[in-house]
Amino acid sequence: MPKFAANLTYMFPELEPKCRFSAAAKAGFKAVEILRPYDFEKNEVKALLNDNGLQFLLLNTRGGNPDKNERGLGALPGREADFRQTFDQALDYVVALGGRFIHVMAGTVPEDIASEACEDCFVENLKVVAPVAEAEGVTLLLEPLNTQDMPNYLHTNTDHTRRIIEAVCAPNIAMQYDFYHMQVMQGGLARHLETNLDIIGHVQFSSVPGRHEPQHGEVNLPFLFQRLDELGYDGWVGCEYSPKGDSWDGLSWAVPYGFNAER
Repeated sequence: MPKFAANLTYMFPELEPKCRFSAAAKAGFKAVEILRPYDFEKNEVKALLNDNGLQFLLLNTRGGNPDKNERGLGALPGREADFRQTFDQALDYVVALGGRFIHVMAGTVPEDIASEACEDCFVENLKVVAPVAEAEGVTLLLEPLNTQDMPNYLHTNTDHTRRIIEAVCAPNIAMQYDFYHMQVMQGGLARHLETNLDIIGHVQFSSVPGRHEPQHGEVNLPFLFQRLDELGYDGWVGCEYSPKGDSWDGLSWAVPYGFNAER
Protein backbone atom coordinates (compact mmCIF):
# COMPACT_ATOMS: atom_id res chain seq x y z
CA MET A 1 0.00 0.00 0.00
CA PRO A 2 1.36 3.44 -0.85
CA LYS A 3 2.45 5.73 1.97
CA PHE A 4 0.17 8.76 1.74
CA ALA A 5 1.19 12.18 3.08
CA ALA A 6 -1.24 15.02 3.72
CA ASN A 7 -0.48 18.26 1.93
CA LEU A 8 -1.47 20.82 4.55
CA THR A 9 -1.30 23.72 2.11
CA TYR A 10 -4.35 22.29 0.33
CA MET A 11 -6.10 19.82 2.65
CA PHE A 12 -8.46 20.80 5.49
CA PRO A 13 -8.89 24.37 4.17
CA GLU A 14 -11.80 25.03 6.55
CA LEU A 15 -9.32 24.92 9.43
CA GLU A 16 -6.67 27.40 10.44
CA PRO A 17 -3.22 26.21 9.31
CA LYS A 18 -2.13 25.30 12.84
CA CYS A 19 -5.21 23.10 13.31
CA ARG A 20 -4.56 21.08 10.16
CA PHE A 21 -1.79 19.09 11.82
CA SER A 22 -4.12 17.49 14.35
CA ALA A 23 -6.74 16.87 11.65
CA ALA A 24 -4.18 15.05 9.52
CA ALA A 25 -3.10 12.94 12.47
CA LYS A 26 -6.71 12.12 13.37
CA ALA A 27 -7.33 10.98 9.80
CA GLY A 28 -4.37 8.61 10.10
CA PHE A 29 -1.65 10.41 8.18
CA LYS A 30 1.91 9.88 9.41
CA ALA A 31 3.60 12.53 7.25
CA VAL A 32 2.82 15.96 5.82
CA GLU A 33 3.93 18.40 3.16
CA ILE A 34 3.73 22.19 3.45
CA LEU A 35 4.61 24.06 0.30
CA ARG A 36 5.52 27.39 1.89
CA PRO A 37 5.90 27.26 5.68
CA TYR A 38 7.89 30.48 5.78
CA ASP A 39 5.21 32.57 7.49
CA PHE A 40 5.64 30.44 10.60
CA GLU A 41 8.55 30.12 12.98
CA LYS A 42 10.46 26.87 12.50
CA ASN A 43 10.20 25.89 16.16
CA GLU A 44 6.44 26.46 16.08
CA VAL A 45 6.00 24.12 13.11
CA LYS A 46 8.34 21.57 14.65
CA ALA A 47 6.28 21.57 17.86
CA LEU A 48 3.07 20.97 15.89
CA LEU A 49 4.71 18.06 14.10
CA ASN A 50 5.98 16.53 17.33
CA ASP A 51 2.71 17.04 19.20
CA ASN A 52 0.83 15.15 16.49
CA GLY A 53 3.39 12.45 15.73
CA LEU A 54 3.91 13.64 12.17
CA GLN A 55 6.95 13.43 9.92
CA PHE A 56 7.74 16.42 7.73
CA LEU A 57 8.55 15.63 4.10
CA LEU A 58 8.59 18.49 1.65
CA LEU A 59 8.52 22.20 0.99
CA ASN A 60 9.05 24.44 -2.05
CA THR A 61 11.57 27.18 -2.61
CA ARG A 62 9.89 30.57 -2.71
CA GLY A 63 8.32 31.49 -6.01
CA GLY A 64 9.62 35.04 -6.35
CA ASN A 65 7.45 37.97 -7.38
CA PRO A 66 3.92 36.74 -8.30
CA ASP A 67 3.13 40.05 -9.99
CA LYS A 68 5.87 39.21 -12.50
CA ASN A 69 4.73 35.57 -12.81
CA GLU A 70 8.18 34.39 -11.75
CA ARG A 71 7.07 31.07 -10.19
CA GLY A 72 10.59 30.40 -8.97
CA LEU A 73 14.03 31.89 -9.43
CA GLY A 74 16.23 28.92 -10.29
CA ALA A 75 16.22 29.48 -14.03
CA LEU A 76 16.44 33.26 -14.18
CA PRO A 77 19.82 34.53 -15.48
CA GLY A 78 21.08 37.43 -13.40
CA ARG A 79 19.07 36.35 -10.35
CA GLU A 80 21.54 33.76 -9.07
CA ALA A 81 22.05 35.57 -5.76
CA ASP A 82 18.30 35.83 -5.21
CA PHE A 83 17.91 32.15 -5.99
CA ARG A 84 20.62 31.23 -3.52
CA GLN A 85 18.92 33.28 -0.83
CA THR A 86 15.60 31.47 -1.35
CA PHE A 87 17.35 28.11 -1.50
CA ASP A 88 19.26 28.72 1.72
CA GLN A 89 16.00 29.65 3.44
CA ALA A 90 14.33 26.47 2.16
CA LEU A 91 17.25 24.33 3.30
CA ASP A 92 17.26 25.99 6.72
CA TYR A 93 13.56 25.20 7.16
CA VAL A 94 13.61 21.65 5.83
CA VAL A 95 16.58 20.68 8.02
CA ALA A 96 15.04 22.27 11.12
CA LEU A 97 11.79 20.40 10.48
CA GLY A 98 13.49 17.08 9.84
CA GLY A 99 12.31 17.01 6.23
CA ARG A 100 13.63 15.12 3.24
CA PHE A 101 12.79 17.10 0.09
CA ILE A 102 13.00 20.56 -1.40
CA HIS A 103 11.02 21.15 -4.57
CA VAL A 104 13.26 23.62 -6.40
CA MET A 105 11.07 25.96 -8.42
CA ALA A 106 12.65 26.77 -11.77
CA GLY A 107 10.40 29.66 -12.74
CA THR A 108 8.91 30.91 -15.97
CA VAL A 109 10.92 31.85 -19.03
CA PRO A 110 10.94 35.66 -19.51
CA GLU A 111 9.93 36.96 -22.93
CA ASP A 112 13.31 38.59 -23.51
CA ILE A 113 15.49 35.58 -22.57
CA ALA A 114 15.97 32.39 -24.58
CA SER A 115 14.71 29.22 -22.92
CA GLU A 116 18.13 27.61 -23.53
CA ALA A 117 19.79 30.30 -21.43
CA CYS A 118 17.26 29.73 -18.65
CA GLU A 119 17.86 25.99 -18.71
CA ASP A 120 21.63 26.51 -18.57
CA CYS A 121 21.17 28.85 -15.61
CA PHE A 122 18.98 26.32 -13.80
CA VAL A 123 21.49 23.52 -14.34
CA GLU A 124 24.36 25.62 -13.04
CA ASN A 125 22.38 26.77 -10.00
CA LEU A 126 21.50 23.17 -9.20
CA LYS A 127 25.11 22.06 -9.55
CA VAL A 128 26.07 24.64 -6.93
CA VAL A 129 23.37 23.84 -4.36
CA ALA A 130 23.05 20.06 -4.79
CA PRO A 131 26.20 19.27 -2.75
CA VAL A 132 25.06 21.67 -0.03
CA ALA A 133 21.74 19.82 0.24
CA GLU A 134 23.43 16.42 0.04
CA ALA A 135 25.55 17.28 3.07
CA GLU A 136 22.31 17.70 5.02
CA GLY A 137 20.74 14.52 3.67
CA VAL A 138 18.22 16.46 1.56
CA THR A 139 17.04 15.52 -1.94
CA LEU A 140 16.22 18.24 -4.47
CA LEU A 141 13.09 17.60 -6.52
CA LEU A 142 12.29 18.97 -9.96
CA GLU A 143 8.62 18.91 -10.91
CA PRO A 144 7.36 19.35 -14.48
CA LEU A 145 4.35 21.67 -14.26
CA ASN A 146 1.52 22.03 -16.75
CA THR A 147 1.24 25.01 -19.06
CA GLN A 148 -2.43 25.67 -18.27
CA ASP A 149 -1.72 26.52 -14.64
CA MET A 150 1.89 27.66 -15.14
CA PRO A 151 2.26 29.29 -18.59
CA ASN A 152 5.89 29.49 -19.78
CA TYR A 153 7.24 27.36 -16.93
CA LEU A 154 10.72 26.11 -17.82
CA HIS A 155 10.13 22.34 -17.78
CA THR A 156 6.70 20.85 -18.36
CA ASN A 157 7.17 17.19 -19.32
CA THR A 158 9.10 14.18 -18.11
CA ASP A 159 11.61 14.15 -20.98
CA HIS A 160 12.66 17.74 -20.32
CA THR A 161 12.90 17.20 -16.58
CA ARG A 162 15.01 14.08 -17.14
CA ARG A 163 17.34 16.09 -19.37
CA ILE A 164 17.90 18.63 -16.61
CA ILE A 165 18.43 15.94 -13.97
CA GLU A 166 20.98 14.17 -16.16
CA ALA A 167 22.77 17.45 -16.91
CA VAL A 168 23.16 18.20 -13.19
CA CYS A 169 24.31 14.63 -12.55
CA ALA A 170 24.04 14.76 -8.77
CA PRO A 171 22.98 11.79 -6.61
CA ASN A 172 20.39 13.82 -4.71
CA ILE A 173 18.42 15.22 -7.67
CA ALA A 174 15.14 13.51 -8.53
CA MET A 175 11.80 14.06 -10.26
CA GLN A 176 8.62 14.98 -8.44
CA TYR A 177 5.96 13.20 -10.48
CA ASP A 178 2.51 14.73 -10.05
CA PHE A 179 -0.30 12.77 -11.70
CA TYR A 180 -2.32 15.98 -12.06
CA HIS A 181 0.25 17.94 -14.03
CA MET A 182 1.29 14.95 -16.13
CA GLN A 183 -2.28 14.05 -17.07
CA VAL A 184 -2.76 17.59 -18.37
CA MET A 185 0.53 17.54 -20.29
CA GLN A 186 1.11 13.94 -21.40
CA GLY A 187 -1.45 11.36 -20.33
CA GLY A 188 -0.27 7.76 -20.37
CA LEU A 189 0.37 8.04 -16.65
CA ALA A 190 1.14 4.39 -15.91
CA ARG A 191 3.54 4.17 -18.84
CA HIS A 192 5.39 7.37 -17.99
CA LEU A 193 5.51 6.33 -14.36
CA GLU A 194 7.24 3.09 -15.30
CA THR A 195 9.70 4.64 -17.76
CA ASN A 196 10.74 7.32 -15.26
CA LEU A 197 10.72 5.29 -12.07
CA ASP A 198 14.52 5.35 -11.95
CA ILE A 199 14.54 9.11 -11.33
CA ILE A 200 11.26 9.60 -9.43
CA GLY A 201 11.84 10.59 -5.83
CA HIS A 202 8.34 11.69 -4.85
CA VAL A 203 4.79 11.35 -6.21
CA GLN A 204 1.79 13.62 -5.79
CA PHE A 205 -1.80 13.49 -7.03
CA SER A 206 -5.12 15.25 -7.40
CA SER A 207 -8.02 14.77 -9.75
CA VAL A 208 -8.20 16.13 -13.29
CA PRO A 209 -10.01 18.47 -13.72
CA GLY A 210 -10.42 20.38 -10.50
CA ARG A 211 -7.48 19.23 -8.34
CA HIS A 212 -9.80 17.39 -5.97
CA GLU A 213 -9.92 13.97 -4.29
CA PRO A 214 -9.20 10.84 -6.36
CA GLN A 215 -12.87 9.79 -6.57
CA HIS A 216 -13.50 12.74 -8.88
CA GLY A 217 -12.39 13.46 -12.43
CA GLU A 218 -11.15 11.50 -15.40
CA VAL A 219 -8.14 9.64 -13.93
CA ASN A 220 -8.37 6.21 -12.28
CA LEU A 221 -6.09 7.08 -9.39
CA PRO A 222 -6.67 3.87 -7.37
CA PHE A 223 -5.35 1.95 -10.38
CA LEU A 224 -2.23 4.13 -10.36
CA PHE A 225 -1.77 3.65 -6.62
CA GLN A 226 -1.84 -0.10 -7.22
CA ARG A 227 0.62 0.32 -10.08
CA LEU A 228 3.03 2.10 -7.76
CA ASP A 229 2.98 -0.96 -5.52
CA GLU A 230 3.48 -3.30 -8.46
CA LEU A 231 6.49 -1.28 -9.62
CA GLY A 232 8.05 -1.45 -6.16
CA TYR A 233 7.84 2.28 -5.46
CA ASP A 234 8.49 2.67 -1.75
CA GLY A 235 8.43 6.47 -1.48
CA TRP A 236 5.68 8.78 -0.33
CA VAL A 237 2.58 9.89 -2.24
CA GLY A 238 1.53 13.44 -1.47
CA CYS A 239 -2.20 14.25 -1.36
CA GLU A 240 -1.93 17.67 -2.99
CA TYR A 241 -5.63 18.24 -3.53
CA SER A 242 -8.28 20.77 -2.56
CA PRO A 243 -11.38 19.06 -1.14
CA LYS A 244 -14.37 19.41 -3.43
CA GLY A 245 -16.66 19.74 -0.40
CA ASP A 246 -16.34 18.77 3.22
CA SER A 247 -12.82 17.56 3.97
CA TRP A 248 -13.92 14.58 6.05
CA ASP A 249 -16.57 13.43 3.56
CA GLY A 250 -13.93 13.67 0.86
CA LEU A 251 -11.64 11.32 2.78
CA SER A 252 -13.89 8.37 1.89
CA TRP A 253 -11.31 7.52 -0.80
CA ALA A 254 -8.73 6.82 1.90
CA VAL A 255 -10.76 4.41 4.06
CA PRO A 256 -9.73 1.32 2.03
CA TYR A 257 -6.11 2.29 2.75
CA GLY A 258 -6.66 2.29 6.51
CA PHE A 259 -7.50 5.95 7.09
CA ASN A 260 -10.26 7.47 9.18
CA ALA A 261 -12.97 9.59 7.52
CA GLU A 262 -14.90 10.39 10.70
CA ARG A 263 -14.33 13.83 12.19
